[in-house]
Formats: sequence, C-alpha cells, structure tokens
Amino acid sequence: MIGQKTQNLQDSFLNALRKEKIPVTMFLTNGVRLKGTIKGFDNFVVLLRDVNEQLVYKHAISTVVPERPVDLRGDAADTA
Repeated sequence: MIGQKTQNLQDSFLNALRKEKIPVTMFLTNGVRLKGTIKGFDNFVVLLRDVNEQLVYKHAISTVVPERPVDLRGDAADTA
C-alpha cells in the first residue's frame, strides 16, 4: 500500500473529461449554465474553457454533464 495513490471518483471523472477534451455543460447552484471543456482542476476550482477561460469554484457547481459517455476504468494512474 505504500506508494500507492488512491483517487476519488470526482478527480477521476474530471481528469477523464480533461484528458479526452470532452465538452461539458456545467450547472451552478444559482442556476447559471456554463459550457466548455475542462482545462484543469484542483481541490477548490475547475478551469473551464470555451470562448474565454473561467475559474469556477467547486462549491458553486451543482452538476457536470458531459456531451458523451466517460470511461473511468483506465484513469487511476494519471492525475490532474
């Protein structure tokens, strides 16, 4: 177990969206809808790119909807 890195579902999901450049629709808790691709993320924010880049705080995100299915099976080795 030493040296083994565990990755949570949220990080696996966001990392797969980022690596595969899957367009997403992101709904915020105030009802705002954002569209774009995820360029990066950390524990607190997601960087979303469309025409402009937007730094979105995770606590403001309600839902992330990818435009196509996401394969999470092979993602454990890579991180953001």
